[in-house]
Amino acid sequence: MRFTPGYELDLDAVLGPLSRGSRSPNVVRTEGGVTWLAANTADGAGTLALLRRADGEIEAEAWGPGADRLLDGVPAMLGAHDDDSAFVAHHDVIAAARRRNPGLRLGSTGRVWDALVLAVLEQKVTSTEALRSWGELCRWFGEQAPGPGPVRLRVPPTPVAIRSIVDWEWHRAGVDLKRRTTLINAARVAPRLEKAVELKGVEGRAWLRKVPGIGVWTAAEIAQRAWGDPDAVSFGDYNIPSMVGHALVGTKLDDAGMSEVLAPYSPQRQRAVRYLSTAGFRRPRFGPKIELRDYRAM
Repeated sequence: MRFTPGYELDLDAVLGPLSRGSRSPNVVRTEGGVTWLAANTADGAGTLALLRRADGEIEAEAWGPGADRLLDGVPAMLGAHDDDSAFVAHHDVIAAARRRNPGLRLGSTGRVWDALVLAVLEQKVTSTEALRSWGELCRWFGEQAPGPGPVRLRVPPTPVAIRSIVDWEWHRAGVDLKRRTTLINAARVAPRLEKAVELKGVEGRAWLRKVPGIGVWTAAEIAQRAWGDPDAVSFGDYNIPSMVGHALVGTKLDDAGMSEVLAPYSPQRQRAVRYLSTAGFRRPRFGPKIELRDYRAM
């Protein structure tokens, strides 16, 4: 399949939220510039390979039972359905970030489950802890990705696989009781959670929050990926309020302060945050570090 975007597209930026860097087990970029993505779909597991050619055309190929569904979803995943025409930059730094990143789009996978598993694992722990658990669960309970992709490419564990994990295996993967309970609760109703993509927006996030253990932060993280929600800000995040505060008003903010500063951007507050993060704004490196915990040693 070949897809020609009718808009400027920064492929790395639009795919960024789906990956966690070089350690992501389900998103791998090879030296030839091919991005490989392994995913669960309504039709089963699938692998998608994307390559941007010199003329801007995107070449896509897929394998596995979910191949057709993944190919059908390529335009949406690359932001073809994203509409930023009503966005107004109320701060000079966001206006400048938008000018520097005209190819930034909010993509949507159209799938809740894979994003949900990773978001739950990232609750209240460092990225190092979450990625360690994510990688181990994908290796131990996920499938080898269909097709000729990199050997380390793995499909995330399905709801059935999550429900099969026993306590000592959760412990071995470093997942505490609260997060494992949330994942098991979600796995029991996984097909129903996909309705959130149809509802979208506030209703979609509220639908996800019907699962005990999924709060505002987790629902927003899922919404950003599953339907490219332009207003789903990750309130409760350790880094984002400080990053937004220092970028926009020159001081650290809490959630309430961030909500006030971002209010003029509603209903596109998350887009404003993405412009800041893509432009390289980060939380200043001072203050106490988060303590790394290894639940396997407890």
